[in-house]
Amino acid sequence: MTGFFHETAFYGSDDDFLAHAVPFLENGLRAGEPSVVACAEQNTALLRGALGRDTAVTYMPGADQYARPSEAIASYRELFAEHTASGAQQMRVVGDVPHPGMGAPWDWWARYEAAVNLAYAEFPVWGLCPYDTRTTPADVLADVVRTHPNISVAPGTHEPNPGYREGLAGSAQVPDVLEHRSPLVELVDPSARSVREAVGTAIGAIGLTEDDAHDVVYAASEIVTNGLTHGVTPVRFRLWSDDSRVVVTVTDRGTGPSDPLAGLMPTAETLSAGLGLWILHRTCDYVSMGRDEDGFTVRVSIGGQR
Repeated sequence: MTGFFHETAFYGSDDDFLAHAVPFLENGLRAGEPSVVACAEQNTALLRGALGRDTAVTYMPGADQYARPSEAIASYRELFAEHTASGAQQMRVVGDVPHPGMGAPWDWWARYEAAVNLAYAEFPVWGLCPYDTRTTPADVLADVVRTHPNISVAPGTHEPNPGYREGLAGSAQVPDVLEHRSPLVELVDPSARSVREAVGTAIGAIGLTEDDAHDVVYAASEIVTNGLTHGVTPVRFRLWSDDSRVVVTVTDRGTGPSDPLAGLMPTAETLSAGLGLWILHRTCDYVSMGRDEDGFTVRVSIGGQR
């Protein structure tokens, strides 16, 4: 195999999950292929029980591997590069990508599933992304179909996915719960400096750590600069908060970047749209980027819990 073989499988029971994942990993082990599991605790326990504890499978805690999409991409690329440099002709990965059924916001993980088709394309990797139909929302399953070129309809089958659509996932923008309140700050076509000053004043009484407070000011300044530089005016800035968390949105009338890697990986193309978007994805607790009837919106959340 050359390049990234990105495959999904849907399952509705633990036995069904094992029927997909166990032969996939066992075949890789028999072929001497580096094989990795980055699943949630329950699925990891199922695989350890089925495969035995003395196999050569590498287990990576799913919660750590999938903390943020940009970090997952960087970590996997480093791992794949190491195995390729050591002579691996193919690698296998089974990973539980987070979604609302697991308590995680979906938008940036939908973009991750689209982006990895490019981000891992240089490596000979077979990636299996199983999704539990008992807990995965229907709109997430629809995005999964659109972002995976290959699908395992039944255990042991590996087919081109007719529902795959190249490019960005079509996940809808979901406002944060804090956005039901009136914004603490609302500015139109502001300078980055005026945004930094307004944000610094607004968050002064909020229980943020020093690092989180710095990240809020940086994020606000960066996404306003990005909107003014690459978007279409008017550029609308808004900020909401509670006692421990801040949400910032910037909306412009443009269409936003077309590159699925924008913000998720620092490439030559994405750098032209601002290195700051990538830094946001490495520092903020959540970043959403997408289009709706109001235009293109970047949304970030920092501090506390969503």
